Amino acid sequence: MKKILLAGESWMSYTTHVKGADAFYTSVYETGEKWLKAALEKGGYQVDFLPNHLAAEEFPFTVEELKEYGCVILSDIGANTLLLPSATFARSEKRPNRTKLIRDYVREGGGLIMVGGYLTFSGVDAKGKWHDTPVQEVLPVEVLTVDDRMEHCEGVTPRAVKTHEILKGIPQEFPEVLGYNKTAAREGAEVLAEVEGDPFIAVMECEKGRSAVVTTDCAPHWAPVEFCEWEYYDLMWKNIADWVSR
Repeated sequence: MKKILLAGESWMSYTTHVKGADAFYTSVYETGEKWLKAALEKGGYQVDFLPNHLAAEEFPFTVEELKEYGCVILSDIGANTLLLPSATFARSEKRPNRTKLIRDYVREGGGLIMVGGYLTFSGVDAKGKWHDTPVQEVLPVEVLTVDDRMEHCEGVTPRAVKTHEILKGIPQEFPEVLGYNKTAAREGAEVLAEVEGDPFIAVMECEKGRSAVVTTDCAPHWAPVEFCEWEYYDLMWKNIADWVSR
């Protein structure tokens, strides 16, 4: 069984409740991987989920470790999470640059998928910061250097624009999404589906490896429940994972 490493898709929220003269606080930990993880497992993959708060220390520090996986998925995880392990940030100790390791892993035959969100691509306030990393070298799209979120509370419809094995069995029109990360296709990339004229699904051959992007989220809010429970949702992710991992 092929293994996939899924990094990201988790967050912690801290809320202040003010009631007149009094205030109190609540906190919650949430994850958004369940639809994507279930789709890949249904497609025959073993998914190792590494949430954001663990990825800083537990994401692999060698290409050899990454090669245990047929595919790495980065979903709503900022570059800083991998660039600032605690040994470096707190104690000024050197550690391998894991964005370089991802690039090398792909070039040597690995598969990479980047999924949209507030901290992938450029993201909110450009804090995703993936443009300035070696990962950009193996993505099929150019990451912007500004906040790239395209918020569409009215809903917009992605559409397939060419024939490809990833889209086999999938209708030309996708369910509406509520937002996505704006990117530009790179030379040598194939844009398979667009939303509002921008890449929605794009792929690229990277020496011995392959990469793909889906520029919206795999879960709410950008991907509403209607998208996540779409009858072709599971097939779409299986096809993408099959293609990048050969």
